[in-house]
Amino acid sequence: MASKIFHPISFIILIFILLAPICHANRSIPSAKNSSPFDFIKSLKDCHKGNNTKEIHELKSYLEKFGYLNYSNKTHATDDDFDDTMESAIKTYQKNFHIKPSGIIDDETISKMTAPRCGVPDIVDGTNYMQPRDNRHESSSSNIHIVSHYSFFQGNPKWTKTHLTYRFVPNYPTNAIPPVVSAFQKWDAATHFSFSQVPTNQFSDLVIGFFRGNHQDGAPFDGRGGTLAHAFAPTDGRFHYDADELWSVGPAPGYFDLETVAIHEIGHLLGLGHSSVNGAIMFPSIGAGQTKNLHPDDIEGIRVLYASRSEDHRFRLIIIFVVTGSRFLRDTVLGRLRSACHVFILVVDRTMNWDIVGSILKGPVQLYRVQLEPIDF
Repeated sequence: MASKIFHPISFIILIFILLAPICHANRSIPSAKNSSPFDFIKSLKDCHKGNNTKEIHELKSYLEKFGYLNYSNKTHATDDDFDDTMESAIKTYQKNFHIKPSGIIDDETISKMTAPRCGVPDIVDGTNYMQPRDNRHESSSSNIHIVSHYSFFQGNPKWTKTHLTYRFVPNYPTNAIPPVVSAFQKWDAATHFSFSQVPTNQFSDLVIGFFRGNHQDGAPFDGRGGTLAHAFAPTDGRFHYDADELWSVGPAPGYFDLETVAIHEIGHLLGLGHSSVNGAIMFPSIGAGQTKNLHPDDIEGIRVLYASRSEDHRFRLIIIFVVTGSRFLRDTVLGRLRSACHVFILVVDRTMNWDIVGSILKGPVQLYRVQLEPIDF
């Protein structure tokens, strides 16, 4: 009789053990002795150009992984020489993460480099997408000058449809599903996209799962405390969590919030790269126990990536009307344009004062500048 009871209980215990890493927020803080794959960087404190120090070759691998370093001579990629190329890579990293670009591996640089982060590179094929870009969209009637902090993947890949389906891989932990569903709902509410979940055995645009180590996608995970997750550009659709990390539903000291990481990775699935804005969900790193939500920078990135030509023409016509209309019409239309199109700052030269525009839009006037030649109707 005892043996008949033992097996179901054993099965329940086994399931509990397997699901233990995906947990509720109320967990004890993990031991500080747990090492991270990035911990070697701490031993390189104060290293600078000219040094030859053990483990610099590991830092070169780190910088190469995230796009900061690409030696044409692979011999230098595996040595411990802190050369000019290495110094330049460190300075670029420091600029991206708002650190004084000294080229020295100081405390602040170590703190940023050892922080758990997304596995998607910050720089692709030499293009640094985390630095503000000076994008100009020109037409015969206007020159729109935009400084942005969000970024896109190389070639600006995007979806040709606005409703996307998603599914979870087989054996995906049940209690890890709601945080991902909530993350999709937040993108749904803030953008023109909508999402729906389909059963595991059906085709879907997006696929979510937990994996560890080398899982045959060209981007192996590195164990606890390193890269937390990664996702691929449209229209690949894969989103992978690192199963070796400590995950929680909601904030918990020492654990990573499933929903926060999902919001970030869904941004990649939709076509966003990393942002240099620390408050943006698309910033590359996140601390244990922290939660974040969508930021205006993230939402504006999606709006710009998926803006159609017809939308651009409509904006131009509205702006031209504002320039040539009365002050009352200018003020009214600008207010409506900001509300309807999620354009945060618009400044029209020649006919409007910067201070007046700032008071109308109730915000700074640095993000956008629209320059138009007067047109007679």
